[in-house]
Amino acid sequence: MTQTRIQRSFAPFKTLLPGWVYNPIRSIGTACIGPIRAAHRTGYFRSAFMMAAVSKSGQPLPWYTYPAIDFLKYRSYEDKMILEFGGGQSTLWWAGKAKYVVTFEGDKGWYEKIKQKIPNNVDLSYVSMGSKEASISQVKNSLKAKQCSKYDVIVIDGLYRYEMIEIALSHLSDEGIVVCDNAEGYGFYEGFKESGLRRVDFFGNAPGVVLPHATSIYFTPSSFVFDAMYPIPVIAIEP
Repeated sequence: MTQTRIQRSFAPFKTLLPGWVYNPIRSIGTACIGPIRAAHRTGYFRSAFMMAAVSKSGQPLPWYTYPAIDFLKYRSYEDKMILEFGGGQSTLWWAGKAKYVVTFEGDKGWYEKIKQKIPNNVDLSYVSMGSKEASISQVKNSLKAKQCSKYDVIVIDGLYRYEMIEIALSHLSDEGIVVCDNAEGYGFYEGFKESGLRRVDFFGNAPGVVLPHATSIYFTPSSFVFDAMYPIPVIAIEP
């Protein structure tokens, strides 16, 4: 296993110092350096100060949990179609990775903000949240008019989330996944229980958010993101 720069820095102390001196130093160093390094690597510090989900370099990130982001970002989406119920930083993140992104946003102010930043491969629509029935009808009718009927990644992170489950299932490709953020709520468990899809939960903190939660991925047995062809990344030595 490759050593990190921090591990190499501590190595001489382990050799030169007796255990009763070295071990407390190591424990204190680990307790302090570990959380600080994690917050820097993930962009947590920068996200907190910017009040937006960003990486350590300031690039957009989805507001999913960090374990979910780390899992998803190493997959290939070059030829994939993305459907989002609820847009934001995730829209820009997916746009930089996928072939095309269709996004529905229910917050007018947030819609206007996203609209100013989206690239050409994003189809962004505003959905009125005045009533549940009208919102669902608008989404369904809009999707019928799209050239694409099936999507490889469907994200439920906004609108009337429980009601989006049925729509998501009807538009999911055979090898697709459904990403549900804040998955411990909104009736996701009940809504997907009889769907036949499998599920994996990614627990942890999200960019700039204090309390941990779950981002869950529902997937088919042949889902492309779980293909063993993808190597296991060594995130400890990421630049």
